[in-house]
Amino acid sequence: MKVVLAEKPSIAREIAIALGATEKKEGYLTGNGYAVTWAFAHLITLGMPEDYGISAFSKQQLPVLPSTFKLVIRKVKKGSQLITDPFASKQLKIIEKLFSACSSIIVATEPGREGELIFRYIYEYLNCTQPFERLWISFLTEKAIKQGFQNLKPGHLYDGLFQSAQCKSRADWLLSINTTQALGIATGDGLYSLGRVQTPTLALLCKRYHEHTNFKSQNYWQIELIHQKDFTEFKSLGEFKFSERKQAEDLIKSLERTRATATVSSINTKIITEQVPLLFDLSGLQKEANKRFSFSAEKTLNIAQSLYERKFITYPRTGSPYIPQDVWPRIPDLIRILQEQEPYNSTAGTIPWGNFNKSIVNDAKVTDHHGLLTTEKIPSALTAEEKAIYNLIAFRLFEAVSQPCVKEITEISLQVLHYDFTAKGDKILQTGWRNINGIISTDNEMIYEFPEVKEGMELKIKTVAVLEKKTQAPNLFTEGTLLSAMETAGKSIEETEQRKALRKISIGTPATRASIIETLIDRDYIRREKKLLIPTDKGLQVYDLVKDKKIADISKTAEWEQSIQNIENNELSPAEFQKNIESYTKSVTEELLQIHLEKPYLPVLLCPKCRTQQLIINDSIVQCPDIHCSWHQFRNVCGVRIEPADLERLIKNGRTSLIKGMKSRSGKSFNAFIILKDNAESSFEFESKQGKTAKPV
Repeated sequence: MKVVLAEKPSIAREIAIALGATEKKEGYLTGNGYAVTWAFAHLITLGMPEDYGISAFSKQQLPVLPSTFKLVIRKVKKGSQLITDPFASKQLKIIEKLFSACSSIIVATEPGREGELIFRYIYEYLNCTQPFERLWISFLTEKAIKQGFQNLKPGHLYDGLFQSAQCKSRADWLLSINTTQALGIATGDGLYSLGRVQTPTLALLCKRYHEHTNFKSQNYWQIELIHQKDFTEFKSLGEFKFSERKQAEDLIKSLERTRATATVSSINTKIITEQVPLLFDLSGLQKEANKRFSFSAEKTLNIAQSLYERKFITYPRTGSPYIPQDVWPRIPDLIRILQEQEPYNSTAGTIPWGNFNKSIVNDAKVTDHHGLLTTEKIPSALTAEEKAIYNLIAFRLFEAVSQPCVKEITEISLQVLHYDFTAKGDKILQTGWRNINGIISTDNEMIYEFPEVKEGMELKIKTVAVLEKKTQAPNLFTEGTLLSAMETAGKSIEETEQRKALRKISIGTPATRASIIETLIDRDYIRREKKLLIPTDKGLQVYDLVKDKKIADISKTAEWEQSIQNIENNELSPAEFQKNIESYTKSVTEELLQIHLEKPYLPVLLCPKCRTQQLIINDSIVQCPDIHCSWHQFRNVCGVRIEPADLERLIKNGRTSLIKGMKSRSGKSFNAFIILKDNAESSFEFESKQGKTAKPV
C-alpha cells in the first residue's frame, strides 16, 4: 500500500477520486492500492518557549537560542492557556498508523515551501524512515492529477525547498520571540510584538504616513491655452509654474492686450509599442483586485484558493507570470473553452488566432509554479466575488496572447511671449491587447488627429484659463500599493552599492504577504480606512521605538529573503544560514535591550508561592519565572488596572487597598479588596454591613 498525504481533506478527495480510492475510513480514503489522508495544514510546529521550560523572560535570559529546535503537535488556545489541539493529535495518530503500514509515501501537500514543510515536520516528528516521492502539479483536474502520478519526483530533489522553509521557520521563531521579549523588557510593556518581516513592513507604512501627514502642500498656477485650426481644437499647457495667482493673471492680461499668438517651435512624433501584460502571479492578482474591487490581499488569496480547489484555475500561490514551453500547447484549448461562455465569447473574437503572442513563454523565469491560468473545467455556481476574480484571470489570458498596442505620440512645443507651452496627443495605430477590455485611454489628452501644423507657424489663441493646482503629498498605502512596495523593497534602499546588489529583492513572498498585512491589523498596528492602510497610535509607538534599529531595516530583511532563496537553490548551506541568523538575533536583541524609557517605580517582590524567585512585573501580568511554580497575577482585574503600590501591598501584606469601580460579568460596578489566601491564590474580599466575604479572582 502507498500512502498519499494531502494538505487538507478537499484536496485529498480530488486525488482519491483520480486514483480510485473511494472507500471512506476515519481520517483517510482507501482503494486501488492507495490510502489518501490529509494533514489539516500545520499539524506539527516549532515548540514555544514554555516547551523549553521558559515561562517568563528576563534580560539575562535573552537571546534564547535553542541548540535543538523542538517539534510539537499544534496548539490551540483554551481560555488563557495553550493546549495540544485534540483534532491535530487525532489526525496525527491516523497518519502515523498509515505511515507504519505502507511501502512508500507520496507527498501531495501544496507544491511550495510551506507545503513541503508541513510534510517534513510530520515525517521528522514521527521518526519515519519510509521512502517518499513528490507529486508536483499546478492543475487540480483529474487529468493533471493522473499525469502527475505518472511523473512523480524523487523526494530528495526537494531537500533544498524543505531546508529553505525550515530555515525561514527557525529564523522567524528566533527573531519574533527574542525581539518581542527584548522590547517588552526594555519598555516595561508586554503589549508589543516584533517580527522579521512584519516590523519592516510596519516601518514602510509608518514612514509613508509621516511623509504624508508632514507634507506641506503649496499652491501653484499654470496657464492653459485653447487653440483652433482647421475646425480642430486642442489644448496646450504652460511649462512655467507661478507661485502667485496674480503673476499668472498678469500674463493673461499681456496676452489679451497684445493679442499674442503661439509660435510652433518644434514638433516631435514617435511610435510607442505597449507590450502585452503578462499573466497574473499572486501579487499581481491581489493588486488588481484591490484596485478594482477593494478586495484585501487575504480575501483575494482565499477566493483564488477556493477556485483552485474546485479545479477552475491553476495553483494560485505563484510568484511567476510566465509559463513553460510544455504548457503552451494547452493555451488554444483553454481559450476555445472560454470563448463558448459569456462574457468571453465576444472578446475572444478579437484574439489573433494563428498569430498568438508568445511573450508569456519563458522556462527560465518560471519558478515553482507558472502564471495563473483557467482550466478546462467550466466554472459553475460562482458567487459575484468569485466571478470577479475568475474574470480577471480569464481576460488577462486573452490580453497576454494578443498583439501589442501601438501608439503614435505627438508633442508640439509652442512659445508665447517667451513662455513655453506644450500640446500632447496620442493616436492609436493598433489597439491590440487594449481592445480586450476596451481600456485605451492614456495620461494624455486623447486627440486622434492634430490639425496640420509646421514649425514656425503662428497659431491663434482662442481662450485662456488659469489652472490652480497643488503639490501633492506622497500617497498613503493601499493594500495594492503596499504589495508593490514589498515586492520592490530593494529599490527603496538608499546606499548606492547596496541598492545595486539588492534592487530585485523583496520582503515576504507572494504566499505570505497577505498574512503579514492581516497580522499587523490583528495586532492593532494598522487599520483599514476605506481602501487605505493607516497606522494606529500603537503602530506609530512601535515604529518610533524601533525605526532606527536593525529589526526595522528593510535591506537586512531583503538580504535574509535572498539567503533563504539561495538555500532553496542549493547555493547556501543551512548551517551557515543558521550561524548568521543566530549572530544577527544576538545583535538585534542587544540593541533593543538598550532602549531606555522612563519607567514607573516597580517594587522588588518575592514570589508568594515558592518564596525563592523574584517576581517579573510586566504591563499586563506579574509572574514567577520558575516554570514549576508558575504563580501569576493578572494586572487587569474586572476592568481595573492594579497599580504597583497595590501589587506591593498584596504580596507583602496579603491585601490591596479597596479597589473601586470594578465591573462584574453582568456589567454591574463593585468595590472590593484583592487578598492572597494561604495557598497564594488571590480572591476578592467584599465589604458589607453583615461582614466580609471572599470570592476567587
